[in-house]
Amino acid sequence: MHIVDTHCHLDAAEFGDQQAEIVIEAVACDVRTIIIPAVSYSNFSAVKALCLRHDNCLAAYGIHPLLVGQAEEGDLPKLRATLEQERAVAVGEIGLDFFVDNYDRERQEYYFAEQLKLAREFDLPVLLHVRRAQDTVLKNLRRIKVNGGIAHAFNGSRQQADEFIKLGFKLGFGGAMTHTRALRIRELAATLPMESIVLETDGPDIPPDFLPRGVPNRPANLQRIAMTLAELRSMSLEEVAAETTANAASVLPMLRKRLQAL
Repeated sequence: MHIVDTHCHLDAAEFGDQQAEIVIEAVACDVRTIIIPAVSYSNFSAVKALCLRHDNCLAAYGIHPLLVGQAEEGDLPKLRATLEQERAVAVGEIGLDFFVDNYDRERQEYYFAEQLKLAREFDLPVLLHVRRAQDTVLKNLRRIKVNGGIAHAFNGSRQQADEFIKLGFKLGFGGAMTHTRALRIRELAATLPMESIVLETDGPDIPPDFLPRGVPNRPANLQRIAMTLAELRSMSLEEVAAETTANAASVLPMLRKRLQAL
């Protein structure tokens, strides 16, 4: 069985220097591939180093919408240079976040659009951060067409989900789906076309309901998270693992090549 964690910030400070242990633990729980998205130029090197050290980790490079305020003038050219030089599974984590207070909409949209252009230039999919901004993200995706990707931690409406799917995107589901009060997310997980769903932890964030408060979410938890999806859809864990892995591979060409080589 092969489960793909399509979104985990393995370089996060919450994990300290336990990354090797975390990767071994994940493989023992059938989480055999971990995608690590960068969030700013300052952590590109950390993401690259982890992926060089662990051959089951794949890197994505991008500037997160909540960090565009800290971005410097040269960071977009540096991202372009990184995409030229490094093997990237996607451009990400990029997108829009209109949930936080005092967000700079204009700056977020500028960085999002410029990174979509880079994804188009390098023919790469994108890993999207979409919070309280689904329609604006969709507007930008229709204007600057890219090679699909994943809408991470999806929590929009069914209509918005259908629009992302039409544009060639898979939708990421993780720990939030395990909370019984997350009715809309659980309904989407249960009823969306199975071929549109991929799994993720967003570790160390979005803890599942079975994790004690304050404990960082880790890739190994994805097996139990996948069991929730299996229960919601009346499928076996093995079926969920196979289908979500195939879904991720269909939208991430580098992942597809890796799986074919195994």
